[in-house]
Amino acid sequence: MRKKNLSLPDGYRQQQRAIKVRIYPNDEQTVLLNKTFGCVRFVWNQMLSFEQEIYAAADTHFVPTPATFKEEYTFLKEVDSLALANAQINLNAAFSSFFKDKSKYPNFKSKKSAPKSYTTNCQTPKNGGNPTIEVFEHEVKLPKVGVVKATIHRKPMPGWALKGATVSQSASGKYYCSLLYEYAEPIPEEVLPKWHTTIGLDYSSPDFYVDDKGNSPMRERYFRISEEKLAKEQRKLSKMEYDSNNYKQQKLKVSKIHEHIANQRKDFCHKESRRIANSCSAVCVEDINLRDLSRSLKLGKSTLDNGFGMFRNFLEYKLRDQGKHLIVIDKWFPSSKTCNRCGYINKDLKLSDRIWICPCCGELVMRDANAGLNIKEDGYNSFYGVITTK
Repeated sequence: MRKKNLSLPDGYRQQQRAIKVRIYPNDEQTVLLNKTFGCVRFVWNQMLSFEQEIYAAADTHFVPTPATFKEEYTFLKEVDSLALANAQINLNAAFSSFFKDKSKYPNFKSKKSAPKSYTTNCQTPKNGGNPTIEVFEHEVKLPKVGVVKATIHRKPMPGWALKGATVSQSASGKYYCSLLYEYAEPIPEEVLPKWHTTIGLDYSSPDFYVDDKGNSPMRERYFRISEEKLAKEQRKLSKMEYDSNNYKQQKLKVSKIHEHIANQRKDFCHKESRRIANSCSAVCVEDINLRDLSRSLKLGKSTLDNGFGMFRNFLEYKLRDQGKHLIVIDKWFPSSKTCNRCGYINKDLKLSDRIWICPCCGELVMRDANAGLNIKEDGYNSFYGVITTK
């Protein structure tokens, strides 16, 4: 979605925040929403195919507009035109990212695996009519779709302007609408890290994290709790005829279990990140590659079940909103192998060694708490540009 540069007074910044609500479309609206999902996916594939043909013929990058295909494919006129326009914007953004950062080349979207969603903009007619997107007490009005029943659990603050909406359908069949608001807020005063309110977090597969004092959060292993039930339902699914009615009903059961686990994990990450952001002036973490770690045969399930990357993202924006800092240190820093007392590096330390004795100073080293303290010291010193040696 396009961002407008607003002239803001000094000391203010432009912010965007989304409020995600559950919507309950009727049968007719459900058909139109599913048509829009399909048309957005179809237009994406057509534009990508057109771009590849132009590039192969003339060595030139060009993404056509959705209007190019409306004469040939008249069903595209039935859905929201802004949803199709945003598909073009997203494809151009994907190509820009590919050419600039050498990221992944845009792929064709599959009907079976692609996320079902589309984005539309809120526009107000020049003649002073009602905007295309409106939020009422228990309803949301969307372009083409009309007024849809919704559960409005949170209301925008005064001064927030509605800019657009993203409608999506989860794997369990639930429909959601993410309402995007834009507003201006005072730039928070920077909070400089203080030693006693700075915390160092060392990622731990069994404990989620261990801080510099050796503390870990009280966290349930949500996937492990539901793993047996999930495996049972997946076994039933594997024995059913593909794409039959029974198969679709059983697949819905499996999707609901996955969604329940994901919601539990996300709820914990939100609450824990909020608790830390409110109580600390700075948080120091390692820049570990969780994607590669999740591919490990022994740690893969636990890494994915933890959701530490999502937790770190939540922590970053919650600290930033308060003028605080998330300090990320180099992933090659030997936090676990370095004795915090004397600085000796134990190069022979194994992953199974949870406690070790420093051969230099004789200190009994608790691996995780020692790593958290080293991360805290390195992050705190790097923030102030201090170089310390033991």
